Formats: sequence, C-alpha cells, structure tokens
Amino acid sequence: MTATIADEKARNVTVSRGYRFEVVKLVSQWRIRLLVLACWIAPALFVAAVGQQSTLPVDTLFGRWMLATGWAGSLVMLGFAGTWALPLLTSVVAGDVFASEDRLGTWRHLLVAVRSPRRIFAAKALASLSVILLLVAGLMVSSTVGGLVTVGNLPLVGLDGHLLSPGDAAGKVLLAWVCALAPTLALAAIGLLGSVALGRSPMGLLLPAIAALAMQLAQMLPLPVAVRLALPSYAFIAWNGLFTSPAQPGPLLIGVAVSLAWAATATALAYRLFVRRDFTNLAYDGAGRRAVTAGALPVAGLVAVAVVLVATAAGTGFTGSGIDQDKVERSVATAFAHLYRIQARQLNRSDVTEAQLGATAACNKSGGKGAQEGPGNDWRCAVSWHLPDVEATGQAIYQLDVTADGRYVADGDGPKEVNGYFLVRTQTGDAPNPLWQFDGNVELLPTTAKG
Repeated sequence: MTATIADEKARNVTVSRGYRFEVVKLVSQWRIRLLVLACWIAPALFVAAVGQQSTLPVDTLFGRWMLATGWAGSLVMLGFAGTWALPLLTSVVAGDVFASEDRLGTWRHLLVAVRSPRRIFAAKALASLSVILLLVAGLMVSSTVGGLVTVGNLPLVGLDGHLLSPGDAAGKVLLAWVCALAPTLALAAIGLLGSVALGRSPMGLLLPAIAALAMQLAQMLPLPVAVRLALPSYAFIAWNGLFTSPAQPGPLLIGVAVSLAWAATATALAYRLFVRRDFTNLAYDGAGRRAVTAGALPVAGLVAVAVVLVATAAGTGFTGSGIDQDKVERSVATAFAHLYRIQARQLNRSDVTEAQLGATAACNKSGGKGAQEGPGNDWRCAVSWHLPDVEATGQAIYQLDVTADGRYVADGDGPKEVNGYFLVRTQTGDAPNPLWQFDGNVELLPTTAKG
C-alpha cells in the first residue's frame, strides 16, 4: 500500500511543481544570487558614476548623450549587455542547468522523483528562462532608473539627429530591450543544447559565450547582408533603427525572427537529445558523436537556410555590404539638418526647418577611387545647405568611420564655427557643439526609403 501511494504521488509530479523546484535550486546557488544582485544594482551605479564625469564613453552608441538625458544610459547598457553581459549570463544559467546534475550525479534521484524526462526538461528550461528574464529586467530597470535619477527625463537625440520627446524615448527604449530578448533566447537555447549534449564538460557552460563571440566577430567582417541577418547576434544591434525618423524596422524584424528560429531549433535539438539519453549509464559524459550530428549540423543547416531565404526574398540587394554612396549621403544630410536645428536653438539663432535648409551631402570613399561602397574610415562628406535670405551656400566637411554593421561616426573637419569643437549651453550644462561629432546609421536593407 505504501509503495502504491508513493508511485501515485510520483506520477502526479507536474511541470509546474518541477518548475518551482528548479527555480528554487537555481536561486539557492550563490553565483545566481550574486548575478541577480549585480544586474539590479551595478547598472544604476555605473550610469550614475558616468553622469558625474566629464569624459563620456563616446565610442559606445548613445554614449555621447549620457549627460544630456537619462534615457541614453539605458541604451549604453543595452549595447554592453548585447556584447558581453547577456552571453555570459546565459552561459552561467542555461549552460549549466543540465550539466550540474551530471557533475553532482543526481539524475537518478530526480528521475525517481519525477519519472518523466519530458517534464524534467520542460521544468529546467522554463526555470532557466525565468532567471534569465529576471536578470535582463534588472539590467534594464537599473540602468534606466540610474540615468533618470542622475540626469533627468529629458529628450533624446536619435541616430539621425532628430529629437525624441521623453515619452517617445521611453517607449523606444523599452521596445529595444524587449527586442533584445529574442537573441538572448537564442543564446539560452544554445546553452541548453550544450548543457545536454556535452554533459559535465566545461565546454557546455562556455558554448553560449563562444557562440556569441564568434557571431560578433562575424558582424565585424565585411560579410554580405544576408549572412549578417542570418545570425541572431544582428538583433543585438538592429534596434538602432528604432531611433531614426522614419524608423527602420526591417532589419530588426528579420533579426528577431531569425533569433526566435534559432531558439526554437536549438531547444528542440536539446529536447531530442535529452529524452533519448540512457540515464542508466553512470559513466555518461556527453552525447559524443551525436552532439555533432544532432546538434551542430542542424544549427549550421539553419544558418544556410536563413541565408538563402533572406537573400531570395530581397534579391541581389543582399549580396553586398549594404553600404553604398547614396545611403551614406542621405543619412549624413538628414542627420546634419536635424542637428543644425538643435545647434541653432542652443545658440539662440532663428529656427529654420529641414526643408528650408535643403541640406545635401556629397560623399566619396578613398578619394573617389575604387568602388564607392562598403565600410571603412576613409569616407569623406561635404554637406551643403542654404539659409533663408542668405545668398551664399554653407558647406561643412566631415570625415566618416563607417563600420560593417552600418553605424558611423562623423567627425567635423571645418569650418570651425560650424562643426568645430566649442561648448554650447544646454539644459544640463555646457556640452560640445552637436555638429562637431555625431553618430549615424545606414540601413543595410535595399528597401530604405529616400528622405
């Protein structure tokens, strides 16, 4: 009778009960608690500390605006998280959730208690996902609160120089963080796959971080656009398009879809390996050769299929770098016109519209020699504009450093009174001339609307 009652209770262990048990196991680990504490406190301290400094992280997107608005700090943290923090967090959480049972030799006890590998997998996957979401939420909330408390709820300058109201900035910052969850899920699924396939091997723990590093290196290379979009890492940078007017949602939507496809595929592969595992083998040390045939090869196939689908859908526009002369000229001219108006208000000059300025840009790469496309720090642009009631046409020179992902930094090269370095008065104190240096974004898709 006692054995019958015990069997009945074992059969009644549901996924929800297993999930609660796995969450308790995760948060009871000192390293998980330390990560939660760090994610909910460290970003606020970092943003607040930068807000008290005169030197800003201008090499980071939106870093140059951290003294102008509190919303910039959250975006700086998002850029850092996509590059370093989130890959490491997914490694520690998802990359160890199955491997820890192998190291401790507790699979037999867990199977006796639950009696269902399927429910065990679901409980562990959901528990790791919950902890990862808690960590991401901490990064977002902490960095946002730190920026708003230190600097204030002020307008944010977008990547094309247009001014976003605090309400618009709040909505787009939140949306950018939400979209970053998709590639985070992809890395977490890779962590689950590594944890299942490699057993107690430390490579399972490192797999998400290694995969993220490899994809980041790929994004730095002059690869075709279709290859970039086929990697989930692109979604960590595609949110840049939210901060232009009009917005550039195309790359972001593709990046999110690709990331979710990666997440679903890697999770399904991890589930398939786990439910087929022989738990009676106490010497189990990973799936061995099956880890390649059932894990790595399908993921590589997914990349190839994604490249073909993206390239086929867009035609020949996806076979190149996505950066050409026309796109660079439109982007620089648009950003200059928006920032010129901001400078005029800061210098108490008469306001003019973008239409009145009629700003245009003439850009060339390598002095006009060779193909006028692709990334590089040898782009040079001459911006021309015309003020009402002034016969002379204004002109300013910029040196551009365009990266392979479409982001660029424009550095003013004269005349000094227009785009040279000098301080202007702002709501938060003296700040560099907004036309001196600015960040911009070239949408890589061939469907960019002209503006």
